[in-house]
Amino acid sequence: MNDIPQHQIRAVYDEHTIRVYQAYNNEIADAALAAGTFVSPPFSMTRMTWIKPSFLWMMYRAGWGYKDAGQNRILAIDVTREGFEWALAHSCPSHPDPAMSKDDWEKLKANSPVRIQWDPERDLHLQPLPHRAIQIGIGGEAVQRYVGQWIRKITDVTELAHTIHDLVERGRLDQAQAALPMEHAYVR
Repeated sequence: MNDIPQHQIRAVYDEHTIRVYQAYNNEIADAALAAGTFVSPPFSMTRMTWIKPSFLWMMYRAGWGYKDAGQNRILAIDVTREGFEWALAHSCPSHPDPAMSKDDWEKLKANSPVRIQWDPERDLHLQPLPHRAIQIGIGGEAVQRYVGQWIRKITDVTELAHTIHDLVERGRLDQAQAALPMEHAYVR
């Protein structure tokens, strides 16, 4: 039986930071790792960028770093909890409530630099689970804050992703599970 709530943020975090994941190409990843934050260019400050606290959802999205050259590097980004909380407080859903008028939806989006989307969490085989993982899309002012204020540390976890994928492929699920980052329900 699954006792995880349908919508619950689960992440690696401590009293100061929370970890999110993103996947990029070598150019963006190398520049970010060298600078300790994202560098524009090659990183785009004008596009919405999606951060994901769930390691396995990131693996699903990037195919363990093997999906394509644009997502071959998996980065773990430790951001301030204050920044993460700011993002949540300045967000709106990625899709309108069916009862909402088009004008109201456009106003909400215009006043919200952050989008929230809940997608099925994934297991080690990247199959959907009954509960959801949060994705947070940051644009506009939020991207400026993310790059300029919130990031505390960037770590390349591509090798970890490949190691866990290899363990899954060889049927060593207990070892794969033990190698996963320890994510816990996020307490605000």
